Amino acid sequence: MSSEVEPCQTSSPPPQVSSSPPPGSHFIGKKKDVVITGRVTKLVNGCRDVLVLYHQGSFHAMDKRCYHAGGALELGDIEEFNGRLCIVCPWHKYKITLAEGEGLYQAVENPTARPLRTFWRSKGVKQRIHKVTEVNDDLYITLNDSNEPIESDNYQTERFINGHLKVEPKT
Repeated sequence: MSSEVEPCQTSSPPPQVSSSPPPGSHFIGKKKDVVITGRVTKLVNGCRDVLVLYHQGSFHAMDKRCYHAGGALELGDIEEFNGRLCIVCPWHKYKITLAEGEGLYQAVENPTARPLRTFWRSKGVKQRIHKVTEVNDDLYITLNDSNEPIESDNYQTERFINGHLKVEPKT
């Protein structure tokens, strides 16, 4: 079910800073390295491909492949839509909020009225978002282990990773 997207502040809370890594968290890398590159991908726990982003002073983490068709989100641009920061999938231009993992689309207020008036709406949470924690200039990620299925989970399966991403040698 779609809901209207309300504008919100573009600034995200600062990363959680702690003196020790949270239980069950996974080391991502040095904070300074992620800040310099802006993006890091990591296979976490041997089973989940994650993208960690640094943008406008905040860290964000989500599944690496777009929920729609498995596009490589690490190649996507970050843009603001209705006051919400999103990563735009490079394959089909799907917009995914960095904070919640919601898919956004541009809806038409009244299709018979001219000129058409559009606004941004949410498709709901489509991309699994993970928690980033900073500990002594190191970054850790805690996987979102919710049992509720999220569409980006489809691209985390062994079948997808081994079947669709396998590069066939040229003959």
